[in-house]
Parts: sequence; structure tokens; C-alpha cells
Amino acid sequence: MTKIMALCLAVFLISVPAGLAQKNKDPVTRSVSGVVTTPDNKLVVGAVVQLTDTKTKQVRSFYTQEHGDYYFHGLSPDIDYSLTATYQGATSNTRTLSVYDSRKDAVLDLKINPKK
Repeated sequence: MTKIMALCLAVFLISVPAGLAQKNKDPVTRSVSGVVTTPDNKLVVGAVVQLTDTKTKQVRSFYTQEHGDYYFHGLSPDIDYSLTATYQGATSNTRTLSVYDSRKDAVLDLKINPKK
């Protein structure tokens, strides 16, 4: 009986580190979301939000939804991203999702600047 228990214990001890290593291989990602508003704080439906990977310069775009909201997922925690919104020729200031921002689900609201 003790040989069986020792064998079970050995199998358990060998499999635990393998299971932990498998968990560490899961890709860690983050997301960013927010709303786009006008200078007088009205929600903007149909604004184009552009997310730029500052390393590769790849751009992803999203049209704001019914409540002025946008969402990007599957983002690397090791890359800075810049975000801007454009609506009817007006743009927002650029916001940055930094590698130093450790939030898994960051929220960055964008405000469209008045046209000049």
C-alpha cells in the first residue's frame, strides 16, 4: 500500500509543475474601451476611433455604437497604443494606453475638440 501511495505522490508532484507551466503559456492580453463625447458632453454615435500600435504603426478602427462607446480587445501589455477619435472633420486629443498602465480592462474616454 505504501508503494502505491509513493507512486501516486510522485506522479502528482511531477504533474503539478507541468500544469503550472501550461497556465503561464496562456497569452496575456488587455483591452481598452470608452466613450466619445462632444465638447458639451453629448455622446457621439458614428465617430471613428483609431487605435495605433506605436511599435508597428498598425491601425485598428472602430465606429462608436449607440451609446458613443468603443472597444478594442486582444491588446499586448508590452506595447503602447495611441487612440484618437474623429467625427465630421473634428478630432479628439490623442490618448495613450501605456505599457505602464497595468489595468487588464482600461477605460479611456475621448472628447471631440470643437471645430476651428
